[in-house]
Amino acid sequence: MNDSFITALNTQKATVNWMDVLAENLGNIYTPGFKENQVNFQTFLGGAIMDNPNKKIAQGKSMPGTSTSNLFLEGQGYFVVKNPDGKNIYTRHGEFTFDKEGVYKNKDGNTVQGYILNDKGEIMQGTSSLNADLYQQTSLNGGAMNIPTTNIKMWIDPNNGKFLGKYDDYEIKGDGVLYGKADKGQKVVPLYKVANMNFHNPAGLYEIKNGQFITTEESGSPVMGRGEIRSGLLELSNVDFKGNIAYFQQAKVQMELTNKLISSNKQLLEEALKLVGS
Repeated sequence: MNDSFITALNTQKATVNWMDVLAENLGNIYTPGFKENQVNFQTFLGGAIMDNPNKKIAQGKSMPGTSTSNLFLEGQGYFVVKNPDGKNIYTRHGEFTFDKEGVYKNKDGNTVQGYILNDKGEIMQGTSSLNADLYQQTSLNGGAMNIPTTNIKMWIDPNNGKFLGKYDDYEIKGDGVLYGKADKGQKVVPLYKVANMNFHNPAGLYEIKNGQFITTEESGSPVMGRGEIRSGLLELSNVDFKGNIAYFQQAKVQMELTNKLISSNKQLLEEALKLVGS
């Protein structure tokens, strides 16, 4: 016969953990790039336990950014940023800006990764370029491109105040290509392509910080992402507000029932001890 008191205590602990996860979700509804935590429960003879939360991979809605350098990725994939230790980190949170030295970074100071382009818009592999058809075919097949990324730099010449010394402005288009613009927009030159990587099992990525992930054996190695990049927008949290409210109400009812069961068992135990002591 199962001990109802132990069962209730275990279920109470699982419910507290569940409510904590739901509270975190609801508290980050408006946090750009936040991914909803989802939980599953296992049952056993002593009650219920909660599995480690899984991340909801679905895309969040777009919202206006604070700068044209902010990016929104619509579709599959992740932006790639590199930390000071040279480790690649993958994120959907595109709140990027250029620092005073013209280096493209996120809020944590990690450098946004991309590919250097030639004047035809082809990715450079050392001194040679990657054929556009080969790149497109590789992307469509989801294959990995064994081409190292680089930091995106748009330094400003102090002598004339222009990007890279010759461009008045820049623009990032839907294919992720950053263009330098000169002669009042008459001259447009491709400079970099923002890296977009995906994984065969994105759920296997390990989250080191809200919205920032690293690869694991479960996620596999990065492959080409398939998403459209939009400038001046950010991805909002993908938390389902109504769904999490409903779950929170359900968790409250479960907690109330569990607390009543624990209280009843305590009363029974106290009565039993009185009878034994009399």
